[in-house]
Amino acid sequence: MEQVMLLGFWISPYVTRVKIALLEKGIKFQYKEVVDIFENLNKSHLLLRSNPIHEKVSVLIHNGKPICESLIILQYIDEIADCGRKMWVSKGEVQEGGKEEFRECLRLLENELGDKLYFEGDRFGLLDTALIPITCRFYTNDNICKFSVEYQCPRFM
Repeated sequence: MEQVMLLGFWISPYVTRVKIALLEKGIKFQYKEVVDIFENLNKSHLLLRSNPIHEKVSVLIHNGKPICESLIILQYIDEIADCGRKMWVSKGEVQEGGKEEFRECLRLLENELGDKLYFEGDRFGLLDTALIPITCRFYTNDNICKFSVEYQCPRFM
């Protein structure tokens, strides 16, 4: 992933969630504290330049380009470090390996869902909301991009 820096503040749970994702994905990164609690929450110039609108952490800087907001950062990390990147950018065996990783993720989700209508049972929740756009991608992949992961959802067979 080339140069990766995480701007943070040690007590922030949002920074912690990004650190966990980077560590779990095996992405090497530099961590930089950018808020000084002993200086009346003084913020560094780097933070102010990287997130000038909200002036808050978490900020991930990848090759000099800042990405703000922890949930957006998590999605970005997933897209550049996961099987999705292998499927879209690679060819041949690496691409097929990415497709198999993705199919395995889908099988895992199907197992977790089981006979429930939603991941929280009868209640529609955040995880359901996060996953719906991914299922819409199957249609786009198959019909517009002519790219398929060849996965059949047992629930709809």
